[in-house]
Amino acid sequence: MYLLDELRHPTRWYSKLLTALLAIGFFSILAAAFISAFIVYRILAPIHPAAAPDLANFPGHPENVSYDVDGIGSRASWFFPGLKSAPTIVLCPGYRMSRGELLPLAAALQDHAYNVFLFDFTGSGWTAGHSTLGFREVAELRAAVSVLAQRNDVDASRFGLWGMNMGGYAALALAESDPRVRAVVVESVYDRPRDMARLLVERDGSPPLPLLERFAEGSFVWLNYSYRDAPPLSAHLSRLTGVSTLFLGADDERELLGATHRLFLAAPEPKEEDVLERGDYAGMLDEDKRSYENRIVSFFLLHLPAQGSSHP
Repeated sequence: MYLLDELRHPTRWYSKLLTALLAIGFFSILAAAFISAFIVYRILAPIHPAAAPDLANFPGHPENVSYDVDGIGSRASWFFPGLKSAPTIVLCPGYRMSRGELLPLAAALQDHAYNVFLFDFTGSGWTAGHSTLGFREVAELRAAVSVLAQRNDVDASRFGLWGMNMGGYAALALAESDPRVRAVVVESVYDRPRDMARLLVERDGSPPLPLLERFAEGSFVWLNYSYRDAPPLSAHLSRLTGVSTLFLGADDERELLGATHRLFLAAPEPKEEDVLERGDYAGMLDEDKRSYENRIVSFFLLHLPAQGSSHP
């Protein structure tokens, strides 16, 4: 009782010092909690391009496709037709990347007879909502593949997936559970969404308050509590046996380069690994883009050949 009274109304120098330290610690924790919550909100908040491109005169005769995702709503997407009954390659955008940024890659794949599908994850492109950095995005990708498999102008048993960071996580997670996925390319992928959340918090540039990163990671976990039982990708990589997988790391993404390499080492055959000097397809210069596109197209031509007859 005396100690509590002394802390409430300090009379000695050491009790005044202890009270001041406790107050500083309390307000530091409070500030870290509020700032971390704001950082996580800002990381997961939607960001949209100014306007969707007009594909009316775009080469390749793309088709606007609308479909529903359970519990989320309607989605707009683009389907680029290749050979009839050929496999479809689904391009999975990365964190805060829109499907419009992947149009050149789609055109390169379509030029080699593939059907190509482009869509946006929640919170990016032209869709509303907040990102979950991979948790919900797996279900969104599964819905897209299910819609495509109902078409009569594609091979419903053969799909290829390409994805960068968040899109790569969704692509690998789906490939682990869907036998229709026969080939996958992932760039700068991570094992758990919370790993990406931690990296984004580190890159945020906020003041280095004590416990800030830990609080931010805790906030992300709490916001996605319904996915608490979701296993990391590494837990089920053995299911990729027989699925041709290309792991791409990038020297300018050092944090994710290590994560990508660890997943490559743990993955079963057949698998390949390349390290790029610069990653992020959307931000590449034209020459680098062409080289990147050639690498992706070559991989799919070898491991997921386009076979079928031309669309009428």
